[in-house]
Amino acid sequence: MLTVENVDLFYGAAQALRSVSTTAKVGEITCVLGRNGVGKTSLMRAIVGQKPIAKGRITWEGADLGHTATYDRARAGIAFVPQGREIFPLLTVEENLRTGFACLPRSERQIPDEVFELFPVLGDMMRRRGGDLSGGQQQQLAIGRALVTKPRLLVLDEPTEGIQPSIIKDIGRALEYLRGKGTMAIVLVEQYFDFARDLADHYTVLDRGEVVIEGSKDDVDPEAVRAKIAV
Repeated sequence: MLTVENVDLFYGAAQALRSVSTTAKVGEITCVLGRNGVGKTSLMRAIVGQKPIAKGRITWEGADLGHTATYDRARAGIAFVPQGREIFPLLTVEENLRTGFACLPRSERQIPDEVFELFPVLGDMMRRRGGDLSGGQQQQLAIGRALVTKPRLLVLDEPTEGIQPSIIKDIGRALEYLRGKGTMAIVLVEQYFDFARDLADHYTVLDRGEVVIEGSKDDVDPEAVRAKIAV
């Protein structure tokens, strides 16, 4: 279980997060929603260790992450699919996937079959350079790369941004499958409300760096969520 408790985060003098709290449980998807610039990506960076927090506490599987380095969080089972995908454009699909080996023991350095079961196009394009793939295919590659690390916590920052509808459906089916395995917790940042609504077990809605709606899908009015993220 991931627990974020009363986290503050700053960029210089600007405060991006104000006493933010949320949770993510194994076998569930927590959706973090909000308009642009409200702190969603800052929260993801805090969870994966890309940005230090000024106050509060983040724990994973009972351990306080504190100022744990990003690579140590990866070794602890935390995988990140960043906004904008950030694949390596000059490496092949296979080489991109193999970069996920870095946090694994040598005995476990193999690409799981489920990566190609979830995203068959990756198997067909193993020798293609990442930069030659479409935006949607690059997003599938970014998720596949995260799955190579065998995560127990999967953090995704706006995976549907700029993606064609058919691949959005593929990503949704993949996340439903991963949740159904019951072996990982998933944190999903989204602006596409209908996609989030269909997947969410738990909502955390941010506005101006603060949590304004928090709760399980059974306790939260989806129309209230939609109103908070409408532009």
